[in-house]
Amino acid sequence: MRRALAGVALAVTSMVALSFLIPLALLVQSEARGRSTTEAEQRASALAPVLALTTRQRDVQQAVAGLDPGGRLGVHLPDGGVIGTQHAPPGALERAGRERETFALDTADGWVHLQPVILAQDRVAVVESFVPRSALNRGVTLSWVVMSLLAVGLVAGSVLVADRLGARVVRSSRSLSRASNALGEGDLEIRVEPAGPPELKEAGRAFNSMADRVVQLLAMERELVADLSHRLRTPLTALRLEAERMAAAPGAERLGAAVTQLETELDSIISAARSPLAVSSLGGAADRARAPDGAPAAAAGAAGDDRNGRCEVSEVVGARVEFWAVLAAQQDRRCTLWVSAEPTTVTLPYDDLAAVVDALIGNVFQHTEQGTAFGVRVERTAQSVVLTVDDAGPGIADPDLAMARGVSVGGSTGLGLDIAHRAARATRGDVAIGRGPLGGTQVRVTLGLAAAGEPKGAV
Repeated sequence: MRRALAGVALAVTSMVALSFLIPLALLVQSEARGRSTTEAEQRASALAPVLALTTRQRDVQQAVAGLDPGGRLGVHLPDGGVIGTQHAPPGALERAGRERETFALDTADGWVHLQPVILAQDRVAVVESFVPRSALNRGVTLSWVVMSLLAVGLVAGSVLVADRLGARVVRSSRSLSRASNALGEGDLEIRVEPAGPPELKEAGRAFNSMADRVVQLLAMERELVADLSHRLRTPLTALRLEAERMAAAPGAERLGAAVTQLETELDSIISAARSPLAVSSLGGAADRARAPDGAPAAAAGAAGDDRNGRCEVSEVVGARVEFWAVLAAQQDRRCTLWVSAEPTTVTLPYDDLAAVVDALIGNVFQHTEQGTAFGVRVERTAQSVVLTVDDAGPGIADPDLAMARGVSVGGSTGLGLDIAHRAARATRGDVAIGRGPLGGTQVRVTLGLAAAGEPKGAV
Protein backbone atom coordinates (compact mmCIF):
# COMPACT_ATOMS: atom_id res chain seq x y z
CA MET A 1 0.00 0.00 0.00
CA ARG A 2 2.83 2.39 0.79
CA ARG A 3 4.39 1.76 -2.62
CA ALA A 4 1.05 2.26 -4.35
CA LEU A 5 0.37 5.56 -2.58
CA ALA A 6 3.89 6.80 -3.31
CA GLY A 7 3.54 5.83 -6.98
CA VAL A 8 0.22 7.64 -7.30
CA ALA A 9 1.65 10.75 -5.64
CA LEU A 10 4.71 10.63 -7.94
CA ALA A 11 2.62 10.30 -11.09
CA VAL A 12 0.05 12.96 -10.19
CA THR A 13 2.56 15.52 -8.90
CA SER A 14 4.86 14.98 -11.88
CA MET A 15 2.02 15.61 -14.33
CA VAL A 16 0.94 18.73 -12.45
CA ALA A 17 4.52 20.03 -12.26
CA LEU A 18 5.15 19.45 -15.96
CA SER A 19 1.86 21.05 -16.95
CA PHE A 20 2.97 24.24 -15.21
CA LEU A 21 6.73 24.03 -15.76
CA ILE A 22 6.77 23.78 -19.59
CA PRO A 23 4.47 26.77 -20.30
CA LEU A 24 6.22 28.80 -17.61
CA ALA A 25 9.65 28.07 -19.09
CA LEU A 26 8.48 29.19 -22.55
CA LEU A 27 6.95 32.30 -21.04
CA VAL A 28 10.22 33.18 -19.29
CA GLN A 29 12.14 32.77 -22.55
CA SER A 30 9.64 34.90 -24.42
CA GLU A 31 9.75 37.62 -21.78
CA ALA A 32 13.57 37.73 -21.85
CA ARG A 33 13.62 38.05 -25.65
CA GLY A 34 10.90 40.69 -25.59
CA ARG A 35 12.76 42.74 -23.01
CA SER A 36 15.98 42.72 -25.08
CA THR A 37 14.28 43.59 -28.37
CA THR A 38 12.28 46.38 -26.77
CA GLU A 39 15.47 47.97 -25.45
CA ALA A 40 17.02 47.74 -28.93
CA GLU A 41 14.01 49.39 -30.54
CA GLN A 42 14.09 52.17 -27.97
CA ARG A 43 17.77 52.86 -28.72
CA ALA A 44 17.07 53.10 -32.45
CA SER A 45 14.09 55.40 -31.91
CA ALA A 46 16.16 57.69 -29.65
CA LEU A 47 18.67 58.24 -32.47
CA ALA A 48 16.08 59.29 -35.07
CA PRO A 49 15.66 62.92 -33.72
CA VAL A 50 19.43 63.41 -33.82
CA LEU A 51 19.58 62.43 -37.49
CA ALA A 52 16.69 64.71 -38.27
CA LEU A 53 18.75 67.66 -36.95
CA THR A 54 22.22 66.80 -38.31
CA THR A 55 24.04 64.17 -40.32
CA ARG A 56 27.56 65.31 -39.47
CA GLN A 57 29.56 62.21 -38.65
CA ARG A 58 31.15 63.63 -35.54
CA ASP A 59 27.78 64.65 -34.08
CA VAL A 60 26.12 61.39 -35.02
CA GLN A 61 29.05 59.37 -33.68
CA GLN A 62 28.87 61.23 -30.39
CA ALA A 63 25.15 60.48 -30.14
CA VAL A 64 25.69 56.78 -30.94
CA ALA A 65 28.40 56.48 -28.29
CA GLY A 66 26.15 58.13 -25.72
CA LEU A 67 23.19 55.80 -26.43
CA ASP A 68 25.16 52.57 -26.75
CA PRO A 69 28.75 52.27 -25.58
CA GLY A 70 28.69 48.52 -26.30
CA GLY A 71 28.89 48.80 -30.08
CA ARG A 72 25.42 47.40 -30.80
CA LEU A 73 24.08 50.57 -32.49
CA GLY A 74 24.99 51.67 -36.02
CA VAL A 75 23.94 54.38 -38.52
CA HIS A 76 24.11 54.08 -42.29
CA LEU A 77 24.14 57.64 -43.76
CA PRO A 78 22.73 58.52 -47.19
CA ASP A 79 26.20 59.23 -48.55
CA GLY A 80 27.30 55.66 -47.75
CA GLY A 81 29.10 56.44 -44.54
CA VAL A 82 28.75 54.04 -41.62
CA ILE A 83 28.92 55.10 -38.00
CA GLY A 84 29.17 52.30 -35.38
CA THR A 85 29.21 48.55 -36.06
CA GLN A 86 27.37 46.86 -38.89
CA HIS A 87 25.68 43.53 -38.18
CA ALA A 88 22.85 43.49 -40.71
CA PRO A 89 23.42 41.96 -44.15
CA PRO A 90 23.75 44.44 -47.06
CA GLY A 91 20.56 43.23 -48.68
CA ALA A 92 18.50 44.02 -45.56
CA LEU A 93 20.03 47.53 -45.35
CA GLU A 94 19.26 48.18 -49.01
CA ARG A 95 15.68 47.00 -48.53
CA ALA A 96 15.14 49.24 -45.47
CA GLY A 97 16.44 52.29 -47.39
CA ARG A 98 14.48 51.51 -50.53
CA GLU A 99 11.14 50.56 -48.95
CA ARG A 100 11.52 52.97 -46.01
CA GLU A 101 9.97 50.34 -43.75
CA THR A 102 11.03 49.34 -40.23
CA PHE A 103 11.61 45.60 -39.76
CA ALA A 104 13.72 43.09 -37.81
CA LEU A 105 15.50 39.89 -38.72
CA ASP A 106 17.46 37.08 -37.07
CA THR A 107 21.06 36.50 -38.00
CA ALA A 108 23.64 33.94 -37.05
CA ASP A 109 24.94 36.22 -34.31
CA GLY A 110 21.68 37.54 -32.93
CA TRP A 111 18.78 39.84 -33.72
CA VAL A 112 18.89 43.10 -35.79
CA HIS A 113 16.37 45.92 -35.81
CA LEU A 114 16.45 48.29 -38.84
CA GLN A 115 14.70 51.63 -38.68
CA PRO A 116 14.87 54.08 -41.68
CA VAL A 117 14.93 57.84 -40.93
CA ILE A 118 13.77 60.21 -43.71
CA LEU A 119 15.99 63.31 -43.98
CA ALA A 120 15.82 66.54 -45.92
CA GLN A 121 15.79 66.38 -49.72
CA ASP A 122 14.16 62.96 -49.56
CA ARG A 123 17.27 61.26 -48.31
CA VAL A 124 17.13 58.16 -46.11
CA ALA A 125 19.41 57.09 -43.27
CA VAL A 126 19.08 53.63 -41.70
CA VAL A 127 19.56 53.07 -37.97
CA GLU A 128 20.68 49.57 -37.03
CA SER A 129 20.21 48.19 -33.47
CA PHE A 130 21.78 44.81 -32.76
CA VAL A 131 21.08 42.34 -29.88
CA PRO A 132 23.55 39.44 -29.44
CA ARG A 133 22.07 35.95 -29.07
CA SER A 134 23.43 35.70 -25.55
CA ALA A 135 21.51 38.84 -24.57
CA LEU A 136 18.27 37.44 -26.01
CA ASN A 137 18.33 34.54 -23.50
CA ARG A 138 19.91 36.36 -20.58
CA GLY A 139 18.65 34.86 -17.29
CA VAL A 140 16.56 32.13 -19.00
CA THR A 141 18.87 29.25 -18.07
CA LEU A 142 19.01 30.29 -14.42
CA SER A 143 15.22 30.61 -14.30
CA TRP A 144 14.81 27.17 -15.82
CA VAL A 145 17.19 25.63 -13.29
CA VAL A 146 15.36 27.26 -10.36
CA MET A 147 11.96 26.14 -11.64
CA SER A 148 13.23 22.60 -12.22
CA LEU A 149 14.61 22.40 -8.69
CA LEU A 150 11.29 23.65 -7.30
CA ALA A 151 9.41 21.03 -9.34
CA VAL A 152 11.72 18.25 -8.15
CA GLY A 153 11.30 19.42 -4.56
CA LEU A 154 7.52 19.48 -4.94
CA VAL A 155 7.44 15.95 -6.37
CA ALA A 156 9.81 14.62 -3.71
CA GLY A 157 7.81 16.28 -0.95
CA SER A 158 4.51 14.86 -2.19
CA VAL A 159 6.00 11.37 -2.44
CA LEU A 160 7.39 11.64 1.08
CA VAL A 161 4.04 12.79 2.48
CA ALA A 162 2.24 9.97 0.64
CA ASP A 163 4.75 7.45 1.99
CA ARG A 164 4.30 8.69 5.55
CA LEU A 165 0.53 8.55 5.20
CA GLY A 166 0.75 5.06 3.72
CA ALA A 167 3.04 3.93 6.55
CA ARG A 168 0.55 5.24 9.09
CA VAL A 169 -2.35 3.44 7.43
CA VAL A 170 -0.38 0.21 6.98
CA ARG A 171 0.84 0.27 10.57
CA SER A 172 -2.71 0.66 11.90
CA SER A 173 -4.06 -2.00 9.53
CA ARG A 174 -1.38 -4.49 10.51
CA SER A 175 -2.02 -3.87 14.19
CA LEU A 176 -5.73 -4.49 13.70
CA SER A 177 -5.01 -7.61 11.65
CA ARG A 178 -2.65 -9.03 14.30
CA ALA A 179 -5.20 -8.35 17.03
CA SER A 180 -7.97 -10.04 15.01
CA ASN A 181 -5.82 -13.12 14.44
CA ALA A 182 -4.87 -13.24 18.12
CA LEU A 183 -8.53 -13.00 19.16
CA GLY A 184 -9.43 -15.73 16.70
CA GLU A 185 -6.72 -17.94 18.24
CA GLY A 186 -8.21 -17.44 21.71
CA ASP A 187 -6.33 -14.48 23.22
CA LEU A 188 -9.25 -12.78 24.96
CA GLU A 189 -7.03 -10.08 26.49
CA ILE A 190 -5.89 -8.64 23.16
CA ARG A 191 -6.91 -5.06 22.43
CA VAL A 192 -5.75 -2.42 19.95
CA GLU A 193 -4.81 1.21 20.37
CA PRO A 194 -6.99 3.08 17.85
CA ALA A 195 -4.67 4.97 15.50
CA GLY A 196 -4.42 6.12 11.91
CA PRO A 197 -7.14 7.76 9.81
CA PRO A 198 -10.59 8.29 11.38
CA GLU A 199 -11.99 5.22 9.65
CA LEU A 200 -9.29 2.95 11.07
CA LYS A 201 -9.68 4.53 14.51
CA GLU A 202 -13.37 3.71 14.39
CA ALA A 203 -12.57 0.16 13.28
CA GLY A 204 -10.15 -0.17 16.21
CA ARG A 205 -12.76 1.02 18.70
CA ALA A 206 -15.30 -1.37 17.18
CA PHE A 207 -12.83 -4.24 17.53
CA ASN A 208 -12.26 -3.45 21.21
CA SER A 209 -16.01 -3.28 21.82
CA MET A 210 -16.46 -6.60 20.05
CA ALA A 211 -13.70 -8.22 22.10
CA ASP A 212 -15.25 -6.92 25.34
CA ARG A 213 -18.62 -8.24 24.28
CA VAL A 214 -17.17 -11.65 23.43
CA VAL A 215 -15.64 -11.87 26.90
CA GLN A 216 -18.96 -10.88 28.49
CA LEU A 217 -20.91 -13.46 26.49
CA LEU A 218 -18.42 -16.20 27.28
CA ALA A 219 -18.61 -15.34 30.96
CA MET A 220 -22.41 -15.40 30.83
CA GLU A 221 -22.44 -18.76 29.08
CA ARG A 222 -20.06 -20.21 31.64
CA GLU A 223 -22.28 -18.95 34.45
CA LEU A 224 -25.27 -20.63 32.81
CA VAL A 225 -23.33 -23.89 32.47
CA ALA A 226 -22.29 -23.76 36.11
CA ASP A 227 -25.83 -22.95 37.25
CA LEU A 228 -27.36 -25.72 35.15
CA SER A 229 -24.81 -28.21 36.39
CA HIS A 230 -25.49 -27.19 39.99
CA ARG A 231 -29.24 -27.60 39.53
CA LEU A 232 -28.68 -31.18 38.36
CA ARG A 233 -27.37 -32.04 41.80
CA THR A 234 -30.93 -32.20 43.22
CA PRO A 235 -32.23 -35.03 41.00
CA LEU A 236 -28.81 -36.67 41.19
CA THR A 237 -29.01 -36.76 44.99
CA ALA A 238 -32.46 -38.30 44.79
CA LEU A 239 -31.09 -40.90 42.40
CA ARG A 240 -28.23 -41.74 44.79
CA LEU A 241 -30.65 -42.17 47.70
CA GLU A 242 -32.79 -44.47 45.60
CA ALA A 243 -29.71 -46.47 44.61
CA GLU A 244 -28.70 -46.84 48.27
CA ARG A 245 -32.24 -48.00 49.13
CA MET A 246 -31.97 -50.60 46.42
CA ALA A 247 -28.51 -51.74 47.55
CA ALA A 248 -29.58 -55.37 47.69
CA ALA A 249 -31.16 -55.37 44.24
CA PRO A 250 -29.23 -56.70 41.22
CA GLY A 251 -27.29 -54.02 39.37
CA ALA A 252 -27.34 -51.59 42.32
CA GLU A 253 -23.57 -51.44 42.37
CA ARG A 254 -23.43 -50.44 38.72
CA LEU A 255 -26.08 -47.81 39.31
CA GLY A 256 -24.13 -46.40 42.26
CA ALA A 257 -20.92 -46.31 40.24
CA ALA A 258 -22.72 -44.47 37.42
CA VAL A 259 -24.10 -41.93 39.88
CA THR A 260 -20.64 -41.40 41.37
CA GLN A 261 -19.12 -40.92 37.92
CA LEU A 262 -21.89 -38.46 37.00
CA GLU A 263 -21.24 -36.47 40.18
CA THR A 264 -17.54 -36.34 39.32
CA GLU A 265 -18.33 -35.04 35.83
CA LEU A 266 -20.64 -32.39 37.30
CA ASP A 267 -17.92 -31.27 39.69
CA SER A 268 -15.49 -30.97 36.75
CA ILE A 269 -17.99 -28.96 34.71
CA ILE A 270 -18.72 -26.57 37.59
CA SER A 271 -15.00 -26.11 38.33
CA ALA A 272 -14.21 -25.43 34.69
CA ALA A 273 -17.12 -22.99 34.35
CA ARG A 274 -16.17 -21.11 37.51
CA SER A 275 -12.49 -20.82 36.61
CA PRO A 276 -11.20 -17.61 34.95
CA LEU A 277 -11.63 -17.32 31.21
CA ALA A 278 -8.63 -18.70 29.32
CA VAL A 279 -7.89 -20.34 26.03
CA SER A 280 -7.72 -23.80 27.62
CA SER A 281 -11.16 -23.42 29.21
CA LEU A 282 -12.96 -22.51 25.99
CA GLY A 283 -13.48 -26.14 25.11
CA GLY A 284 -15.46 -28.82 26.87
CA ALA A 285 -18.37 -27.74 29.02
CA ALA A 286 -18.30 -24.06 28.13
CA ASP A 287 -18.52 -24.85 24.42
CA ARG A 288 -21.62 -26.88 25.05
CA ALA A 289 -23.42 -23.99 26.76
CA ARG A 290 -26.07 -22.07 24.85
CA ALA A 291 -26.54 -18.30 24.77
CA PRO A 292 -29.20 -16.64 26.94
CA ASP A 293 -31.70 -16.37 24.08
CA GLY A 294 -31.36 -20.12 23.58
CA ALA A 295 -31.20 -21.22 27.24
CA PRO A 296 -31.93 -24.88 27.95
CA ALA A 297 -35.44 -25.89 28.71
CA ALA A 298 -36.64 -26.80 32.19
CA ALA A 299 -35.95 -30.18 33.68
CA ALA A 300 -38.41 -32.90 32.87
CA GLY A 301 -41.20 -33.53 35.29
CA ALA A 302 -42.34 -29.93 35.85
CA ALA A 303 -45.96 -29.55 36.76
CA GLY A 304 -48.34 -29.21 33.86
CA ASP A 305 -45.93 -30.76 31.35
CA ASP A 306 -47.83 -32.48 28.55
CA ARG A 307 -45.51 -33.83 25.87
CA ASN A 308 -48.50 -34.56 23.58
CA GLY A 309 -49.01 -30.88 22.62
CA ARG A 310 -50.82 -29.08 25.50
CA CYS A 311 -49.55 -27.36 28.62
CA GLU A 312 -50.54 -24.90 31.34
CA VAL A 313 -48.93 -21.55 30.69
CA SER A 314 -48.96 -20.52 34.36
CA GLU A 315 -47.17 -23.65 35.51
CA VAL A 316 -44.58 -23.61 32.69
CA VAL A 317 -43.84 -19.92 33.27
CA GLY A 318 -43.54 -20.51 37.00
CA ALA A 319 -41.01 -23.29 36.47
CA ARG A 320 -38.93 -21.26 34.04
CA VAL A 321 -38.93 -18.14 36.23
CA GLU A 322 -37.76 -20.28 39.12
CA PHE A 323 -34.87 -21.46 36.94
CA TRP A 324 -33.87 -17.92 35.94
CA ALA A 325 -34.30 -16.59 39.48
CA VAL A 326 -31.02 -18.23 40.47
CA LEU A 327 -29.07 -16.20 37.92
CA ALA A 328 -31.15 -13.11 38.71
CA ALA A 329 -30.14 -13.35 42.35
CA GLN A 330 -26.47 -13.58 41.34
CA GLN A 331 -26.82 -10.40 39.27
CA ASP A 332 -28.87 -8.50 41.88
CA ARG A 333 -31.94 -8.39 39.64
CA ARG A 334 -35.34 -8.03 41.29
CA CYS A 335 -37.65 -10.58 39.71
CA THR A 336 -41.44 -10.49 40.12
CA LEU A 337 -43.94 -13.09 38.94
CA TRP A 338 -47.75 -12.93 38.75
CA VAL A 339 -49.80 -15.71 37.26
CA SER A 340 -53.53 -16.10 36.86
CA ALA A 341 -55.32 -18.59 39.05
CA GLU A 342 -57.62 -19.56 36.17
CA PRO A 343 -56.76 -22.39 33.77
CA THR A 344 -54.33 -21.25 31.09
CA THR A 345 -54.16 -24.26 28.79
CA VAL A 346 -52.82 -23.70 25.28
CA THR A 347 -52.26 -26.08 22.39
CA LEU A 348 -48.49 -25.78 22.52
CA PRO A 349 -45.91 -28.40 23.57
CA TYR A 350 -44.19 -27.78 26.86
CA ASP A 351 -40.73 -27.49 25.29
CA ASP A 352 -41.96 -24.89 22.78
CA LEU A 353 -43.52 -22.71 25.45
CA ALA A 354 -40.47 -23.09 27.70
CA ALA A 355 -38.29 -21.96 24.78
CA VAL A 356 -40.47 -18.83 24.41
CA VAL A 357 -40.13 -17.95 28.09
CA ASP A 358 -36.40 -18.64 28.07
CA ALA A 359 -35.94 -16.49 24.95
CA LEU A 360 -37.81 -13.49 26.39
CA ILE A 361 -36.20 -13.64 29.83
CA GLY A 362 -32.81 -14.38 28.26
CA ASN A 363 -33.11 -11.20 26.20
CA VAL A 364 -33.55 -9.24 29.43
CA PHE A 365 -30.32 -10.70 30.81
CA GLN A 366 -28.48 -10.17 27.54
CA HIS A 367 -29.54 -6.62 26.70
CA THR A 368 -29.80 -4.93 30.09
CA GLU A 369 -27.22 -4.16 32.76
CA GLN A 370 -26.81 -6.28 35.85
CA GLY A 371 -29.17 -5.12 38.58
CA THR A 372 -31.97 -4.30 36.12
CA ALA A 373 -35.30 -5.50 37.45
CA PHE A 374 -37.78 -7.49 35.39
CA GLY A 375 -41.21 -8.97 35.80
CA VAL A 376 -43.23 -11.79 34.24
CA ARG A 377 -47.03 -11.83 34.18
CA VAL A 378 -49.54 -14.39 32.93
CA GLU A 379 -53.12 -13.20 32.41
CA ARG A 380 -56.17 -14.88 30.96
CA THR A 381 -58.79 -13.24 28.78
CA ALA A 382 -61.90 -14.72 27.27
CA GLN A 383 -60.14 -16.30 24.30
CA SER A 384 -56.43 -16.11 25.04
CA VAL A 385 -53.57 -16.18 27.51
CA VAL A 386 -51.27 -13.15 27.60
CA LEU A 387 -47.64 -13.68 28.64
CA THR A 388 -45.94 -10.36 29.43
CA VAL A 389 -42.25 -9.80 30.16
CA ASP A 390 -41.26 -6.30 31.39
CA ASP A 391 -37.85 -4.92 32.28
CA ALA A 392 -36.47 -1.67 33.66
CA GLY A 393 -33.83 -1.31 30.97
CA PRO A 394 -33.42 1.40 28.32
CA GLY A 395 -36.13 -0.04 26.08
CA ILE A 396 -36.16 -0.59 22.31
CA ALA A 397 -35.83 2.55 20.24
CA ASP A 398 -37.58 1.09 17.16
CA PRO A 399 -40.19 -1.56 18.12
CA ASP A 400 -41.43 -1.85 14.53
CA LEU A 401 -37.94 -2.82 13.35
CA ALA A 402 -37.61 -5.34 16.17
CA MET A 403 -40.86 -6.98 15.05
CA ALA A 404 -39.42 -7.71 11.59
CA ARG A 405 -38.67 -11.40 11.17
CA GLY A 406 -35.01 -12.29 11.61
CA VAL A 407 -34.03 -8.74 12.58
CA SER A 408 -32.28 -7.85 15.82
CA VAL A 409 -31.94 -4.35 17.28
CA GLY A 410 -29.72 -5.42 20.14
CA GLY A 411 -26.83 -7.12 18.40
CA SER A 412 -28.08 -10.75 18.78
CA THR A 413 -29.32 -13.15 16.11
CA GLY A 414 -32.97 -12.12 16.40
CA LEU A 415 -33.85 -15.79 17.06
CA GLY A 416 -35.56 -15.06 20.40
CA LEU A 417 -38.45 -13.05 18.97
CA ASP A 418 -38.72 -15.47 16.04
CA ILE A 419 -39.34 -18.26 18.54
CA ALA A 420 -42.07 -16.18 20.18
CA HIS A 421 -43.59 -15.38 16.78
CA ARG A 422 -43.77 -19.03 15.79
CA ALA A 423 -45.36 -20.06 19.06
CA ALA A 424 -47.91 -17.25 18.88
CA ARG A 425 -48.87 -18.06 15.27
CA ALA A 426 -49.23 -21.74 16.17
CA THR A 427 -52.00 -20.77 18.64
CA ARG A 428 -53.54 -18.02 16.45
CA GLY A 429 -51.97 -15.30 18.61
CA ASP A 430 -49.48 -12.51 18.08
CA VAL A 431 -46.52 -10.63 19.59
CA ALA A 432 -46.35 -6.93 20.48
CA ILE A 433 -43.46 -4.79 21.73
CA GLY A 434 -43.89 -1.53 23.63
CA ARG A 435 -42.95 0.39 26.77
CA GLY A 436 -43.77 -1.31 30.07
CA PRO A 437 -44.61 -0.02 33.55
CA LEU A 438 -41.01 -0.60 34.70
CA GLY A 439 -39.85 1.95 32.13
CA GLY A 440 -38.14 -0.45 29.75
CA THR A 441 -39.19 -2.94 27.10
CA GLN A 442 -42.48 -4.83 27.35
CA VAL A 443 -43.03 -7.91 25.20
CA ARG A 444 -46.60 -9.25 25.09
CA VAL A 445 -47.14 -12.71 23.66
CA THR A 446 -50.78 -13.58 23.10
CA LEU A 447 -51.52 -17.31 22.93
CA GLY A 448 -54.89 -18.69 21.94
CA LEU A 449 -56.65 -20.79 24.58
CA ALA A 450 -57.05 -24.47 23.87
CA ALA A 451 -60.63 -25.43 23.04
CA ALA A 452 -62.46 -27.25 25.82
CA GLY A 453 -63.13 -30.35 23.75
CA GLU A 454 -59.88 -30.33 21.81
CA PRO A 455 -58.12 -33.68 22.03
CA LYS A 456 -54.68 -33.96 23.42
CA GLY A 457 -51.91 -33.92 20.90
CA ALA A 458 -53.68 -31.49 18.57
CA VAL A 459 -51.55 -28.61 17.52
